[in-house]
Amino acid sequence: MADTSLSTHDNTAVKKESNGTVTFASEVIATIAGLAAADIPGVAGMSGGIADGMGELIGRKNLSKGIKVEVGQEEVAVDIAIVAEYGRPITQVAEQIQSSVKKAIETMTGLKVVEVNVAVQGIRFKEQQPQQPAAAAETQEEQKPEPAAPRVK
Repeated sequence: MADTSLSTHDNTAVKKESNGTVTFASEVIATIAGLAAADIPGVAGMSGGIADGMGELIGRKNLSKGIKVEVGQEEVAVDIAIVAEYGRPITQVAEQIQSSVKKAIETMTGLKVVEVNVAVQGIRFKEQQPQQPAAAAETQEEQKPEPAAPRVK
């Protein structure tokens, strides 16, 4: 069995094994967590948090925004800020995020995840159907058949 002690140094996690060490930057762990959370149904997006503007959605370009990773001697803790979709049971979405993030980090890094805290920063409502441009609406009106004229007896 490999010695798998874990230590930290400057926001990195170091996993010592029998043939050397593997160092994980906290940004890498945050990105793994972001990818795992973003794939959960009911997550409208990741939030930059209050510091970056309440409810500001972060696209897939920077999934580590809204995610804080704390590394300890033998464990990792993750805080995730999300925007949830309206109509989904938020507690179930949060539980799925916690499970998915923990599994992803532990599988990909071998580090032990002790907690995943989910902060719901906002709710996104379903978008209303976009209105048709005026030209498209006129074209559709032109294609409608004229109503029949009333018959006169």
